[in-house]
Amino acid sequence: MKKLFIETYGCQMNVADSEVVASILSDEYEMTEEERTADLILINTCSVRDNAEQRIHRRLRELGAIKRGRPGMLIGLLGCMAERLKDKLLQEEPALDLIAGPDAYRTLPELIHRAAEGEEAYNVTLSREETYDDIMPTRYAANGVSGFISIMRGCDNFCSYCVVPFTRGRERSRNPQTILSEAKQLLADGYKEVTLLGQNVNSYRYETADGTVTFADLMELVAQLSPTLRVRFATSHPKDISDELLHVMARYPNICKYIHLPVQAGSTSMLQRMHRVYSREQYLERIAAIRRILPDCAIATDIIAGFCGETEEEHQATLSIMKEVGYSAAYMFKYSVRDNTYAATHYPDDVPDELKTKRLEEIIELQQSLSLASNEQDVGKTVEVLVEGTSKRSEEQLFGRTSQNKVVIFPRGNHQKGDYVMVTIQSCTAATLIGTEASSSTKP
Repeated sequence: MKKLFIETYGCQMNVADSEVVASILSDEYEMTEEERTADLILINTCSVRDNAEQRIHRRLRELGAIKRGRPGMLIGLLGCMAERLKDKLLQEEPALDLIAGPDAYRTLPELIHRAAEGEEAYNVTLSREETYDDIMPTRYAANGVSGFISIMRGCDNFCSYCVVPFTRGRERSRNPQTILSEAKQLLADGYKEVTLLGQNVNSYRYETADGTVTFADLMELVAQLSPTLRVRFATSHPKDISDELLHVMARYPNICKYIHLPVQAGSTSMLQRMHRVYSREQYLERIAAIRRILPDCAIATDIIAGFCGETEEEHQATLSIMKEVGYSAAYMFKYSVRDNTYAATHYPDDVPDELKTKRLEEIIELQQSLSLASNEQDVGKTVEVLVEGTSKRSEEQLFGRTSQNKVVIFPRGNHQKGDYVMVTIQSCTAATLIGTEASSSTKP
């Protein structure tokens, strides 16, 4: 068989998409980890931020040099960047042979054939239907413990800074039975954790003959498959996270007590410019509901520094909401203009880059202290850890995650990947909990 090398950038959704692509091409290609031996190299891209796109441009030029020494090698670009910049990429990147947007992966065999014949090969058509319901992904990128399942595609929110609705299309939800089938297969293959993925998972809705399946319903159905299967989800929109979902999370011990709830900014005025459709007060009300219903839940977030028109007062409001919530972790970025978005056409990008950098550094510094404070609260506690592998620092140490998505390092003992181990936390850093096994018993 021919050799396929896939390189994935961006979010977990892209990882799941790459596994779908590997499945679609599995009749003709087998995966390789060596790009220099590949017959086909596919780069699955992200277009959310400009620096991600610049990395892809550099990477394509590196791969072009490899291609010159391997006649017949094909290079393709997948994902959001392919969708957004098809014409520009075809002009500027001579190494590229084919382009496929997020909804066009079923056409890859045809595109590859056309590219091999020297013909134009691209498809960036977006769909209003779920595109890959019946495809069982090839889990080449997984660790054998944690697997991803895409439950929906697209986004209907149209935040003013965000390109996702234009690159991934409108929201459409998968048939819950196909999701359950995929989760059952993961269980059968020995996986211990599944993460349900979507641009906005808690807006999941699927109409059946018996009524509407909501995201809370879906979470319950997946959690009921096995008490030994941990269930996670990402990402949530504050406007849609319901008390119903929180109560389902509280009812099932195997639903992880971790919510990624992007705030993006701390002031209502900024949130309005971002078209986030909630105020600071409404966001904090959802935080209060989480704390009330799930007192042991960790909350992480996304934050943008230097969005259009950001004043010092608005920046300080972001710092203050971080302190008020006490996030366990955060993804933090400088704002970069995305073509076709509302912000690109209606707002000047008027915060100087050096000020964006300064504000981002302040956000990162604060989050470091908040992450450390969050981890310090776990010192002395005994927590359940799902082992994901060997620590990078020592073969004698294992690492895994708690229900709250915190990384734990502890001595190997007699344990291995996939075990549940009770660990007593003895110390921590801002990024890691450090402990020892609490007892010899493990969960199957």
